[in-house]
Amino acid sequence: MISCPALFISAPASNQGKTTVTAGLARYHRNLGRTVRVFKTGPDFLDPMILARASGHPVYQLDLFMGGEAHCRALLWQAAQTADLILIEGVMGLFDGVPSSADLATTFGVPVLAVIDAGAMAQTFGALAHGLSSYRADLPFAGVLANRVASAGHADMLKTSVRADTRYYGALFRDADMTLPERHLGLVQADEIADLEVRLDLIASKFAKTDLAQLPPAVTFTAQPADIAVPALLQGVRIAVARDDAFAFIYPANLDTLRALGAELSFFSPLADTELPPADALYLPGGYPELHLDTIANNTAMRDSIRQHHAAGKSIVAECGGMLALLDSLTDKDGKLAEMMGIMTGDAVMQTRLTALALQSVTLPEGALGELRGHTYHHSRLTTPLNPVALGVCPNGYKTAEAVYRIGKLTASYIHAYFPSNPLAVARLFLA
Repeated sequence: MISCPALFISAPASNQGKTTVTAGLARYHRNLGRTVRVFKTGPDFLDPMILARASGHPVYQLDLFMGGEAHCRALLWQAAQTADLILIEGVMGLFDGVPSSADLATTFGVPVLAVIDAGAMAQTFGALAHGLSSYRADLPFAGVLANRVASAGHADMLKTSVRADTRYYGALFRDADMTLPERHLGLVQADEIADLEVRLDLIASKFAKTDLAQLPPAVTFTAQPADIAVPALLQGVRIAVARDDAFAFIYPANLDTLRALGAELSFFSPLADTELPPADALYLPGGYPELHLDTIANNTAMRDSIRQHHAAGKSIVAECGGMLALLDSLTDKDGKLAEMMGIMTGDAVMQTRLTALALQSVTLPEGALGELRGHTYHHSRLTTPLNPVALGVCPNGYKTAEAVYRIGKLTASYIHAYFPSNPLAVARLFLA
């Protein structure tokens, strides 16, 4: 067992400021010389980019469905070996989803700080705080933080509305300079925010006047039995991983899994490079290809290199945006159409609204290896004559069932797979 101060940052709903608070709190304690490890609840690529910049360390997912309790427990225990503080950002509202942020916080005994956007309320703040703290008796609840507060008088009103049995941690005042920019899939990628460091330090400075300036109480994390060794099925296999502004949705745990399987990873940019690095397999993760249509379409040398890779019978794993780049064409939300790589027959059109959001599990044709888990989240609609080799299943009973397509050694889907959920199935995907 090992103990480390830890706090779970949640909220009554989305868009309350969880990421801003988590990032600011991480940067505040980092600026004091502390080692801060941050985790994100559930599937997400964009928030962790911000949180990694704020903390100075990679941000891993904690998800009871995708990774399982033992995997999450091992990640927390490993982080506690070197961290002075562990922060976990929740997903959606505190009790939303199955499993929920509350489920995760309760499983590991991490106290919950509820961030409440108080910009349009007064004494109801206290009622909401009471409801969150008392709704579930087994939930470790630390207290509440008021966000987007209008004035000192407003802050006093909020503080006095909170019952004595619920701790009030203070107020963050409304400030446009603290806002993190957004686009259709969520926050703008960290590397695209020119003044991100300035914003993070500004947000961090606000915590000096709150009770969060002090470290939270320590939480005890238990060690897991040694994991069963992952066989080095990819020993010596060279995998080229796309990574740039158009293809950046990669779980750090996915890369760890590939390395544990023995793979040699090299990174390249489909936007800037003209050919693949020497590789036996190719990983095209999701991202924002729709924001880079001209660059992708005009990089004919890279397109030819990837097509030659596929024609040579080498493996390609393409997820969501990575799959869209392999189609015949992609049309953005303004109606602009661009030719893509033409490896996968079909066309996709960006929609003005969300078209899919769900956890997914899928059993591939290599069914004896079990299911692979992940999620789907996209704004595009795909039209293709191809027949899927498998369909995803949502564990929460939603109708979303994303198709998995196979063309030669190409496996493509809207599903963002979480590789630690089934390393053996992942190895099979990348083997030529």
